[in-house]
Amino acid sequence: METLMAVVRSEYFPAGAVLVSVVLFWTIGLLGGLSWLSGGQPPLAILTWMIFIYGVVVLSPLAGILAAVDLVRRWLRNRQARLQQLAETDAESL
Repeated sequence: METLMAVVRSEYFPAGAVLVSVVLFWTIGLLGGLSWLSGGQPPLAILTWMIFIYGVVVLSPLAGILAAVDLVRRWLRNRQARLQQLAETDAESL
C-alpha cells in the first residue's frame, strides 16, 4: 500500500495518468472501439455519444502533448537539480 501511495503522491503521477489515458483511448479506438454503432440504439443516444467522442478526439492529442511536455520538463528540472547537488558535493570534498 505504501508503494501505491508513493506513486500517487509523485509529482509525475497526474501527467503520467493523462498520457496513459490518451494512449489507451487511441489504442481502443484503433482496435475497433466504434463497433457499438452496429447495435440497435436510439439515434439521440448515438448522436450524443458521437459528439462526446468527437470532443475527446479533438482534445486528447492536445492533452497528450501537454502531459508529455510536463513530464519531460519535470524530469529535466529534477535531473538538473541532482547534477547541481552532485557538483556541490564534489566541490565540498575538494
